[in-house]
Amino acid sequence: MSRKHPIISVTGSSGAGTTSVMRTFQQIFRREGVRAAFVEGDSFHRYDRTAMKAAMADAHARGDYSFSHFGPEANLFEELEDLFRTYGETGTGKVRRYLHDEAEAAPYGQEPGTFTPWESLPDDTDLLFYEGLHGAVVTDTVDVAQHADLRIGVVPVINLEWIQKLHRDREARGYSAEAVTETILRRMPDYVNYICPQFSRTDVNFQRVPVVDTSNPFIARTIPTADESMLIIRFRDPHGIDFPYLLAMLHDSFMSRPNTIVCPGGKMDLAMQLIFTPMILRLMERRRAELAV
Repeated sequence: MSRKHPIISVTGSSGAGTTSVMRTFQQIFRREGVRAAFVEGDSFHRYDRTAMKAAMADAHARGDYSFSHFGPEANLFEELEDLFRTYGETGTGKVRRYLHDEAEAAPYGQEPGTFTPWESLPDDTDLLFYEGLHGAVVTDTVDVAQHADLRIGVVPVINLEWIQKLHRDREARGYSAEAVTETILRRMPDYVNYICPQFSRTDVNFQRVPVVDTSNPFIARTIPTADESMLIIRFRDPHGIDFPYLLAMLHDSFMSRPNTIVCPGGKMDLAMQLIFTPMILRLMERRRAELAV
C-alpha cells in the first residue's frame, strides 16, 4: 500500500522489551536526521487506571475473568486504526499520552494513571513510530496492520516473558506473586486471540530465547540476562536481505532457516541498527519521491 507518510509499528506484549527497541530507533532517527512522531500504545487504552479497575471489577461481577488490557473491550482499536490511516495520508492525526507515574504526570498537573487531552500531532514529522501492544492487530472490524509500512515484533519466549513480568511487577510495582499470576491467567485468552496473531503479520520478529533453565518461571530468582540468551531474528520476506553481511557483522551468528538468523542475545541493539537503518532510509527516499509528485 502506497502512503506519503511512512509508519513503523513495534509490537510486543507487556514486558517484552519494546521500550528498549524504541531507544534504538531514537538513535537511528537522530543519526540519520529523521523527525519521528512517537506514539505509545498505552495512550489507546480505553480506560485510565481508576476506570480500568472499576471495569475489571464489573467484569468479575458478571463472571468474566478474562477482561484485560490485551483485548478489544479495553482498547480504542478504531481510533488507533484511524490514526494510522490519517497519518499515512496527511502526516498528522489525533493522539494523547498515558501518564504512567509521577514524573510523567507532573508537567501536566495531572494524576498518574490518567490521559492527557487529545491533540493533533505536529505536521512537520517524517514518519510515525508506534510502540505498544497492538501495532499489527486485526479484528472483524479493524485492520491496523494494513496501514503500517514496517511491522516489527518483539517477543520473548513465553516463560521468559512471565519471569520478566513477575520480577517487574513485584519489585517495581509492589504486587504479590499471586496477584501477578492472576493477571497472567486473566490475560491468556486475549493474549492468544489478539497478541500472538500479530507476529504472523510482522515483517521482522525478534525473539529472545534463554539458554538457562526457565522451566518454572514462577520460582525464578533472576531474569536471564542477554548474555544468557540467544536472539532469533525472523524475516517474513527474505528477499533483499543481505544475509552474508549480517552474519559477518554479528559475531557468532548463524542461519537456522532460509529466513532466520540466530545470534547472541547481547547483540540485539547492533542487529537492529544494521537491519533497520537501510530500511528507514528507503522509506525516506520513497517519501521524498511521493511528496515530489
